[in-house]
Amino acid sequence: KIHCWLCKMVHKYFLDLFLITVYLAAYLADPFVYEGTDVQGVNLYLTVPPPLPEPSFSMENSRNVTVLSGKTAYLHCKIKNLGNKTVSWIRLRDVHILTSGQYTYTSDQRIQSYHSKTLDFWTLKIKYSNQKDSGMYECQISTEPVKSTFIHLSVVVPEAKILGPEVIYMDSGSTINLTCVVKFSPETPEFLFWYHNGEVISYKSPRGVSILTETGTLTTSTLLIQDATPRDTGDYTCSPSNSNIAVVKVHVLQGDQPAAMQSGTQNSDLSSLYIVLTLFTLIRALSSG
Repeated sequence: KIHCWLCKMVHKYFLDLFLITVYLAAYLADPFVYEGTDVQGVNLYLTVPPPLPEPSFSMENSRNVTVLSGKTAYLHCKIKNLGNKTVSWIRLRDVHILTSGQYTYTSDQRIQSYHSKTLDFWTLKIKYSNQKDSGMYECQISTEPVKSTFIHLSVVVPEAKILGPEVIYMDSGSTINLTCVVKFSPETPEFLFWYHNGEVISYKSPRGVSILTETGTLTTSTLLIQDATPRDTGDYTCSPSNSNIAVVKVHVLQGDQPAAMQSGTQNSDLSSLYIVLTLFTLIRALSSG
């Protein structure tokens, strides 16, 4: 009996040792099937699982993110098969580790990270973003060696501009045609209004006023006023909901040319005549000498 008990103990010890060795080797070896017999002649079959796949970045990750100044910026980093590794976010401008896992290493209360287990996303969140936040950010996995992907953040301030000169002269009866372009806006303005001397221009004016707004990569709005009269003279303002305003001054005149332009032409002619006479007098004096 003692002999049998010792055999069982020795058998259990070596079997446990074998199982531990095999499972540790599973991370470094290809899957295989062990086949053999124990000391009592019983057939043994042991299948070793394949090693766990290495963490990798998803191709869905965006390389560039653009956000409106003042809005919240979200930098998404999707990782497959993370396992027990840790994800860190690093700001490359000053090589500052912002977050690592669930821990935050910055005093900036606007910055935090969170993990969506269902979608395998590790997201860096920057509230109330400003242009200083623009730059490159690194999403890093704590493998050996480390694996990284980079995302560029652009925080933009939209800018409205009315195409053409800031001061426009036109004849009475012509059509006022103004085009406003909103640049650097990742989002379409919720609304865009035109003003004439501080008053909103009605979209339903019986005078042939029309406003055409197109959205896309750039938001453009065109103001058309047919049969312009001197009463239409004044400041025209393009005012998008998410941008600064743009202003041009329009002069509608009865004559062929505005008085200011005529005066400028006359002054220019007189100046040219004065220069010619001065040169003529100087040349004549030199010739006489």
